[in-house]
Amino acid sequence: MADYKTILIDLEPPVARIILNRPEVHNAFNAAMIRELISALEEIKNRTEIRVLVLTGQGKSFCAGADLNWMREIINYSFEENLRESRELAELIYQLDQLSLPTIARINGATIGGGNGFHAACDIAIASEEALFSLSEVKIGLIPAVISPYVIRRIGESRARQYFLTGERISAKRAEEIGLVHRVVPASSLDEAVEETIRMLLSSGPQAIRRSKEIIQKVPTMSLEEAKEYTARIIAELRISPEGQEGMAAFLEKRKPIWAQEAELFLELMEKKKEKG
Repeated sequence: MADYKTILIDLEPPVARIILNRPEVHNAFNAAMIRELISALEEIKNRTEIRVLVLTGQGKSFCAGADLNWMREIINYSFEENLRESRELAELIYQLDQLSLPTIARINGATIGGGNGFHAACDIAIASEEALFSLSEVKIGLIPAVISPYVIRRIGESRARQYFLTGERISAKRAEEIGLVHRVVPASSLDEAVEETIRMLLSSGPQAIRRSKEIIQKVPTMSLEEAKEYTARIIAELRISPEGQEGMAAFLEKRKPIWAQEAELFLELMEKKKEKG
């Protein structure tokens, strides 16, 4: 892996973890972090042994949004310079959203402004009950523009009208109620909840998960007539695929499919590793 300055990467196949690593500024992002995250996603995407990605923050916060020192720079940028950096952030969130691997956001603390784009682009968001959220861009005369497609998809237009315009703080409990995150647990149980989700994902067929993400992304934009043929073809392809054949055979033979057996072995090794140290 590349030598990153603003993030950490923990690769323990089949799980990869990306940790935002600027705890001294509550993991606020700047141009360097955006570029490093894009690079890290590209590296992980090309590793066939990785089946799950976890995204989290170092220290007490998940992500405090844009870095203040970076903002001091961009206040003097031209339109073209601002557009270039805005496009880079948009590309990062898009690449995270489109990643074929299942992604889990482990939200360990405060998440402000653009930081909400990171977890909104993940498949599953699990938050500590101590986490706080805010779409506070309007307070400084800006808007949550680049992250809006992902946040609005999560909370809907009605809630976006409320929280985009007021910029008010959102408790973890309220975030769960409005669908901004999927699950809230005590801080002491956050890792356990993430590991439980990893186990569930690893017990599912890797190709089936990838194709599930594909239909989630494509079907909502299709007419019913288009979806009828598209979905029929996908299930027919999967039934004759090696993974589909193995999965159906395992079900009929009342045994676990190969990928689930491999996942159990990995989890056993991880448990032994934890016990040792």
